[in-house]
Amino acid sequence: MSRPVLLLCQALVAVVFLGLWQLLTSVPMFGKPLLPPFFFSNPVDVFSQIVAWFSSGVIWKHLAITLWESVLAFAIGSLGGVAVGFWFARQPRVAAVFDPYVKMINALPRVVLAPIFTLWLGLGIWSKVALGVTLVFFIVFFNVYQGVKEVSSTVLANGRMLGMSEKQLMRHVFWPSALSWMFSSLHTSVGFAVVGAVVGEYLGSAAGLGYLIQQAEGIFDVAGVFAGMFVLSAFVILIDLLVTVVERRLLVWRPDAAEGRG
Repeated sequence: MSRPVLLLCQALVAVVFLGLWQLLTSVPMFGKPLLPPFFFSNPVDVFSQIVAWFSSGVIWKHLAITLWESVLAFAIGSLGGVAVGFWFARQPRVAAVFDPYVKMINALPRVVLAPIFTLWLGLGIWSKVALGVTLVFFIVFFNVYQGVKEVSSTVLANGRMLGMSEKQLMRHVFWPSALSWMFSSLHTSVGFAVVGAVVGEYLGSAAGLGYLIQQAEGIFDVAGVFAGMFVLSAFVILIDLLVTVVERRLLVWRPDAAEGRG
């Protein structure tokens, strides 16, 4: 499927979804709409709320705070996940010792950790960053760990036979092997970094997209809740596009799926 056709299909899905939403909440059927507007709002009201936020400028402060929290969580969690993933993959004994503890920490519900981080770090940005880091770190860690472990033993043996040092093996064998796995995890962790920031704001803050959504929910402003969710979704897509650009620059050597099939 060509790129223009793909974009057209994606746009068509959005148009159909929004059209059905508007129809079911606005057009009476059997005396009343199938979806009560009080509980589901409608695309027109949601769009009007988004326009009001941007035209008044009230949303920019909240977007900037959530962006900063998300970027910090994404950067710290990703770097930590890559470093520890490489370390564990190259040190099997260390990995074996810490394996049950990693699994135990990863199994902890993040919503339970949010109030603890608030107690430790206060209501500022760092409690939200810490929550986002716990979400991002494990996604990147497990993917990088598996990527390094999946290095072909034949390629590794050939590299050593050619006299490559551990540093050269890391640069030319282990790192390229882990890159595909790492970027696959980064696409997922972008959303989780934002989720961590927004959930932290929702539970306790004075600014941010999570705060806007929480305030709208508190006054039963369903259009405001959906508006916050749409802005958040667009926000995540833009960050993911940046990750895709970086991925294409670093993985220029990787053949496309279509080329592989040919």
